Amino acid sequence: MRTAIALLWLTGIFEALLGIPFFGGAYVLSTGWTALGIMFVLHAITLFFCIRERAPKIGPILGLITSLIAVIPVIGMIMHWITAVVLIMSAIAAGKNTERRTMTKDQL
Repeated sequence: MRTAIALLWLTGIFEALLGIPFFGGAYVLSTGWTALGIMFVLHAITLFFCIRERAPKIGPILGLITSLIAVIPVIGMIMHWITAVVLIMSAIAAGKNTERRTMTKDQL
């Protein structure tokens, strides 16, 4: 579960950075929208590990959708904000779930 949690945190932070007004848009435009393609691939990798490690999947799925929709300026910024929050909340939830599993194994 550690890989999935790390990727959820990483993609959440990246989405938050891309959602910063003017900075995120300037970065995406300066890379010729390549940043959105890289984020799409990163979200796909995160989804793979979330499925494999049974972590929450809603964040990476929303990230894939955001990477496609983010070419629309204002809607993209709002979607980056929403996706960042969902990814970070998913990382927190997955971390707490891991702690519960560890405690249960130790108690047995």
